Amino acid sequence: MPGGIASSKPNRIRAASCGARNVVCQAFFLALLAAVLVLTAGCKKEQSRLAAAEIHAITRELGSAAANAAPPGSDIRSEGRASEQRPEETDHLYVTLPAESSDASRRAELTRLLQALAKVATRHGLTQDATTRSSGLLRFAYRRAGAPTHVIHVLAPIPGLATASDTSSDRARLAIILDDLGSDRAAADAIFALPYPLTISVLPDHPHSAEIAEEAHCRGYEVLLHLPMQSVANEKPEPTELRPGLSQPEVAEMVERMLASVPYVAGVNNHQGSQATADAALMDELMPVLRERHLFYIDSRTTAATVAYDTARRDGVRCTFRNVPFLDDVVEVSAIRKQLELAARGARTKGEAIAIGHPHPSTLQALTEVLPALEAQGVRLVFASDLVR
Repeated sequence: MPGGIASSKPNRIRAASCGARNVVCQAFFLALLAAVLVLTAGCKKEQSRLAAAEIHAITRELGSAAANAAPPGSDIRSEGRASEQRPEETDHLYVTLPAESSDASRRAELTRLLQALAKVATRHGLTQDATTRSSGLLRFAYRRAGAPTHVIHVLAPIPGLATASDTSSDRARLAIILDDLGSDRAAADAIFALPYPLTISVLPDHPHSAEIAEEAHCRGYEVLLHLPMQSVANEKPEPTELRPGLSQPEVAEMVERMLASVPYVAGVNNHQGSQATADAALMDELMPVLRERHLFYIDSRTTAATVAYDTARRDGVRCTFRNVPFLDDVVEVSAIRKQLELAARGARTKGEAIAIGHPHPSTLQALTEVLPALEAQGVRLVFASDLVR
């Protein structure tokens, strides 16, 4: 018996020890499993894509943070473009700082602004892409789970690059519009090298539409939406353009989408459009859309049959029209120089003129040669908006 008792006690101890170890092992396993589940759930939460409504809510927070951090006189606006139907779209926040700041003040202002935006982004698990910088313009995007959610545009206007227009003078006034910007960044840079109040008209949804419009605004140039419209010959149509037969809601939605890709638009002129501007029903649908958005309209007059200007006047849209020949139907410097001289003569004869050209190298060379002499000829260069009524 003693031997049996002695031999059974270690067995009971070993059994108890194994049982305890099993309990510990099970507890450890359960704790480990719980930790994995928590971490997995956390990772899933951090990596989940945001719904459009959530993106819009963050945009409001970013706008509020920018308003609190930016200096007095800053202009802050946002565009809620994100939607469930177009997941590639993001919201946009535009912050324009006042032009009066010194370099040192501007650096401090930018630092405060970016820190305020970063706090909001961090709170919502957003990551920031690389920053794009050019003269007076800073742009970057935020992402969540690899999907872009916001594009931030910070503009610091550069004073003195484009001479401010003066409408108080009795001298003849000439506005020059340069069409078809949006694809060629180098062409835009060449325009920005001209220190005159030029009006640039930007095609929507081109690779550089937004950044060209932003920098033009930042540098003091006037920006128009170069609104694509159907032509009679339908040569090189844009992917989306106004065509006869569209309903008013379709026109409004199309214009709204185009405006979203070209910020800081003051007005609109037509791209091509010999078919569209001659269609009274389509112009009847377009003009109320422009009036509601406080945009003026300039009829490029690509056809003698246009009714666009008359419809705009009737519907209370501020408007005018091209009243001298196109500058560069013949793309040669000497020919364009002569057209510019005709435009200046037209301005002196009529009191004011709207001329339209394109960012061809020959056109820009002719502008470089002719524009410095306009003042001496009694012609003041102004923005297109100075001539609309």
